[in-house]
Amino acid sequence: MKSRQQIAKCIERLGTDSAFEVFAKAKKLEQAGEKIIHLGIGQPDFRTPENIVEAACKALKNGHHGYTPAGGIPELREAVVEDVEKYRNTKLNPNNVLIAPGGKSIIFYTILMFGEKGTEIIYPDPGFLSYKSTISFTGAKPVPLKYSEKNNFSFDPEELLSLITPKTRLIIINSPSNPTGGIIKEDEMIALAKELEKYPEIYILSDEIYSRMVFKNNRHISPLQYDSIKDRVILLDGWSKTYAMTGWRIGYGIFPNRIYKYAEKIAINCHSCVSTASQYAALEALKGPQGAVEMMVQEFQKRRDYMVENINKIKGFNCLNPGGAFYIFPNIKETGLKSKAIEIKLLEELGIATVSGPSFGNFGEGYIRISYANSLINLKEAIRRLKNYPMDK
Repeated sequence: MKSRQQIAKCIERLGTDSAFEVFAKAKKLEQAGEKIIHLGIGQPDFRTPENIVEAACKALKNGHHGYTPAGGIPELREAVVEDVEKYRNTKLNPNNVLIAPGGKSIIFYTILMFGEKGTEIIYPDPGFLSYKSTISFTGAKPVPLKYSEKNNFSFDPEELLSLITPKTRLIIINSPSNPTGGIIKEDEMIALAKELEKYPEIYILSDEIYSRMVFKNNRHISPLQYDSIKDRVILLDGWSKTYAMTGWRIGYGIFPNRIYKYAEKIAINCHSCVSTASQYAALEALKGPQGAVEMMVQEFQKRRDYMVENINKIKGFNCLNPGGAFYIFPNIKETGLKSKAIEIKLLEELGIATVSGPSFGNFGEGYIRISYANSLINLKEAIRRLKNYPMDK
């Protein structure tokens, strides 16, 4: 008699990360001798600045090998508050900071606090894959908020309000956006803050992991800057993108007083604390020189300009100029092909790894995500391959 697996149904509702699936396929093709240009994975192609690496080594040599408080070492929590106050013009308390093993953990913990059967959570579509996946995992209903091309891949505040019901517990926003690079403008954030005054029971998770990846003539706005809703905002940010520290697995959330204890309780049960060496590295990142960050942002802006200009010369591709992050999200509807077909064609026939738009939600159909976190030399080679290949082949 065969034994039957007793796996919880909620596990089946978890999704996966399409970018990593594409990355795995691309690596297999490389092992077979293909020359692949990786424009799929979302991580900076720069090394972690040397002063940050040295700080981690020093921490290990000095014997910082043990557990830390679940919320993080006090000096790092204080440095986070100083940094957030500097860039977002608001006042915060270090006791509300939770250091976590990456920003994705903050997404999971927050949705876990609010999501259950019979509730609804509004999330960006197209948007980061973990939003919908985690909402579904909890049993809550995922309610997609369209980040549309006509709004420069931001949302329409009136449409957002139309989605709110008595079952709504949490609204997730993301700026600059993954996968589009779109930025929520100040007038949109003002309208959001004003209207949400009518719904004092609804919390806002603001994913700002790309907050420092903002280009010329654009400005990052956080809902934390508005006193009328500040006590319901959960801020997510971290070090992965800004300091090229994706593999260090460290990020943070800043939770309102009323719910911090629940986030900390989940953290204690889940990961205890973040690697001590990573915390000291993160402290140096915030306290040390910022020249490497400024250089990286300038380089990304240069690459963005190149990619937007040249991708718009490809037949069937139309691309807006994103204000931040390191992605473009071209409209490929005029090719006559579905997004997944384009993703497969680019990888298998041209050796260019990208991620199809529907990987980020149903409203992503007709688009593909291209990461320009790669060298300008490789980006130019990708454009050369695209120009010489008929998409309707």
